[in-house]
Amino acid sequence: MLTAILTGFLFSIFLVFAGKFFKGKLSILSSLIPLGLFIYFFQFIIPVSNGEVIMRSYEWIPSFGVDLGFKLDGLSLLFTLLITGIGFLVFFYTSSYLKGHEYLDRFYGYLASFMGAMLGLVLSDNMITLFVFWELTSISSFFLIGFNNRSAASRKSAMTALGITGIGGLLLLAGALLLNNITGTYSISEMLSMSEAIRGNEYYIAVVLLIFGAAFTKSAQFPFHFWLPGAMKAPTPVSTYLHSATMVKAGVYLLMRFTPVLGGENFWNTSLMIIGGITMLYSAIHTIFRTDLKGILAYSTISALGILVFLTGLGTREAFLAAAVFIIVHALYKATLFLVTGIIDHQTHTRNVTKLAGLNKVMLPVGIAGILAAISSAGIPPTIGFVGKELTYEASLHSETLVILLMIAIVLTKIFLLYAGFVAGIKPFTGKLPEEHTNVKMPDFVLWTPPLLLALLGLVFGVAPFIIDSPIIKPVVEAMGADASEVHLALWHGFNMVFILSLITIGVGIALYFVVKPSEKLETAVARFESISPESILEKFNRIFVSISNFWTDFFQNGYLRNYISIIILFLVVLIGYIMFGNTRFVIDYHSLSRITVYEITATLILIAGIFYTVFTQSRLAAVVAMGVVGLAICLIFIFYSAPDLAMTQFSIDTLTVILFVLVLYKLPKYLKLSDYKTRLRDGILSSIFGLLIATLALQVIAEPVNKDIGNFYAQNAYLEAHGKNVVNVILVDFRGADTLIEISVLSIAAVGVFGLMKLRLKMADRKRYEDR
Repeated sequence: MLTAILTGFLFSIFLVFAGKFFKGKLSILSSLIPLGLFIYFFQFIIPVSNGEVIMRSYEWIPSFGVDLGFKLDGLSLLFTLLITGIGFLVFFYTSSYLKGHEYLDRFYGYLASFMGAMLGLVLSDNMITLFVFWELTSISSFFLIGFNNRSAASRKSAMTALGITGIGGLLLLAGALLLNNITGTYSISEMLSMSEAIRGNEYYIAVVLLIFGAAFTKSAQFPFHFWLPGAMKAPTPVSTYLHSATMVKAGVYLLMRFTPVLGGENFWNTSLMIIGGITMLYSAIHTIFRTDLKGILAYSTISALGILVFLTGLGTREAFLAAAVFIIVHALYKATLFLVTGIIDHQTHTRNVTKLAGLNKVMLPVGIAGILAAISSAGIPPTIGFVGKELTYEASLHSETLVILLMIAIVLTKIFLLYAGFVAGIKPFTGKLPEEHTNVKMPDFVLWTPPLLLALLGLVFGVAPFIIDSPIIKPVVEAMGADASEVHLALWHGFNMVFILSLITIGVGIALYFVVKPSEKLETAVARFESISPESILEKFNRIFVSISNFWTDFFQNGYLRNYISIIILFLVVLIGYIMFGNTRFVIDYHSLSRITVYEITATLILIAGIFYTVFTQSRLAAVVAMGVVGLAICLIFIFYSAPDLAMTQFSIDTLTVILFVLVLYKLPKYLKLSDYKTRLRDGILSSIFGLLIATLALQVIAEPVNKDIGNFYAQNAYLEAHGKNVVNVILVDFRGADTLIEISVLSIAAVGVFGLMKLRLKMADRKRYEDR
């Protein structure tokens, strides 16, 4: 299972060295990667449908309780099949859609990395592992959304998506740490057995809010929804893969996965129903006011995600069943409509639905796919969309509270989604072909085969829902903690209230389609309210934050190193002084201190003389030499106190520093322009106070009784556990290895930054501008 997850990342690395072979006709071979993974996960359908849960665990950081734990049950199996199955079709489609693109290999690398991250996310049974893959999906989607990096709009959309989903990732990490604090484990399976204890814990609300924050930002729930329409600047394969079938459903997956752990409480259920309900209706209404095909599909996607959150919040077996079916329904018809939109844009060079009609005459297979997808999105029999709509209505009718209000909201949402599906899937292909599109040609079969296959699957699953009944749907319902023994999918449920609501939805939706025509006028009308939209409000806060940041930077980060150091020292003086003199236990036992020797006095006087010479000399080189004298005096003090290893380290570093300073300052002017008297007096007083505080603190530490427990522990275990004889090295590398790793990482990042500056090649105009500064 770990190999399957890493396959996408390994393929991305492979493309770094062999990418040029995947820019031409061989690019279609890249689709074999997701196809092979689909076949691998497909073989688990039978054991999972029989109730088996496949667990795999690989040791990672056992000291922190973090391992690479993976779990394949009904819920994760459904998502892995969608990720790899639709991934295969997207990879296949891309080989023609981006044919000849100079960065096609790079695009495949991003797609493969995203696929691996999504597989790791839905299979993770450890919350830290889940967080890692969660963030990897955000990073890889950033590169995919901003793939057209020469476009300012694409770059902005990528940054917005990364910012919103990145905040959600931090909330997920905080939730994981808080859950670990409650349960003592990061394992989601183990948390399942502690669900009652978690729900009764005082931090339950905090945990739920953190999980909600992660899920709502990832799955574009109101008011965090606005990043998804902006992400439509990405190429169509990205919109198909990320924004209809996989990434945006990661938040829904998180809610479904934690429903058995955190669900069942009023706060959980009510919050999801409210947020999901607002999102689904608000976004569905927005589809009427859009003319760009991708914009229509984006808002209908947000609405569909709201439906899934709403159903998860209902918390009943019927709701879980409806959610499981609707995940498949939405993935099939929405991926089809996105791929069809990509073909339309590719062949006609426009996505404006007001300028599209009659394309059936020139691309019939594409039109068939679009019409079938539109029918499924409308919930018209005999498609699987009809089954999903009936189950959604049934779950809402069986709700224990606010039945009428919930039914009105879900019916209205379905009506608007029917309208959106018809506008995106039917309108471009019916009517009279515009004169400017008479020269449009039939697309390559590589382009129209994937959407037609997905549309036909929606029809097949509708006619024969038993194909996905027991093998896929039942295990999903069981994974969400409900009894699925009596779950049976059927196209016809009889003439009842649910069927009547379906007829009303279809009738009103079709009437709306013929009455309300997409127009620039409608789009302009809704644009007047843009100033009070969540996106505009957030941008206003962002501008305020930038203004405050600029003021803060100009005031504190003003380019003078001495000011930076002065501020830091002043802060430390206030903090240390408050702690030291505000503590009534602050006492120095001078009798416990050793006597001062003549050697120490001599070394100290040399040190003081070097400091004064450094401060008052007007020569840079003389100041550097005087600082070297200060360093050597400190070396002597180390030797007096039996620390030759520290003395040698100090001597080596100090000598190297002096040499480097001399090399750097060799060509600079001989004399410094010294600061004015007041500035030097201020700095002298501040540094003297700081030095006295540190000296007093050191005296207090020396007078404290020595506790050698920690030192004895390291001395006793350095060789036995870490197999090292140098205790200091063992502490740095083994006992405090995480700290050392972080320090090395910081140094590596700094080194990369320095290397980048060294390799920077500025244009002559830019170089002159920087030189003038």
